[in-house]
Amino acid sequence: MNPKIIIIITIAYLYGFFEYYLSFRQKQKTKIVRKGDKGSLWVLFISITIGYLLSFSIATTKIGRIYHWNILFALGILIIIVGLMIRIISIRTLKQYFTYSVAKAENHKIIEKGVYKYIRHPGYLGQLLIFTGISISLSNWLSVIIMLLSTLIGYINRIRVEEKFMIEQMGVKYSDYQMRTKKLIPKFY
Repeated sequence: MNPKIIIIITIAYLYGFFEYYLSFRQKQKTKIVRKGDKGSLWVLFISITIGYLLSFSIATTKIGRIYHWNILFALGILIIIVGLMIRIISIRTLKQYFTYSVAKAENHKIIEKGVYKYIRHPGYLGQLLIFTGISISLSNWLSVIIMLLSTLIGYINRIRVEEKFMIEQMGVKYSDYQMRTKKLIPKFY
């Protein structure tokens, strides 16, 4: 097996452990007042799993293969690092308000500093960049499309559920915040 594939699989595997560790710490630190997930975490988990399975499966074939392996591998790793940095910064900015489920934490308030001044879901942007980087590093355009489509389905659903919940819980404050910011990409979306 190609050593670069082993590196990509290892990165994906370690990223999974990182997220599991964060979820474990979050459960210990955050007092949840109200939940409103509506199964969106499961939809997200399933869409990510499908993205991984199909993306890696197709990457092992010659269908969609791009033969600039070193350049795409390096670009993919760079995108993974940027995504991971955005994800970590967003979690550290939220501090005790970070939750894995769509939920309202005790004494919840809207955070509007750092990346949250410009976009409402930088953690999701970071994760999407990580999955994009993983699929780009596989050097297969079909793997990239499948990973992006699959994960975007999960994240678009998640954002829809979360924003509806936040409006129900925070009212006009969150609506005003929506007017001042974009969902994922500053000045675009």
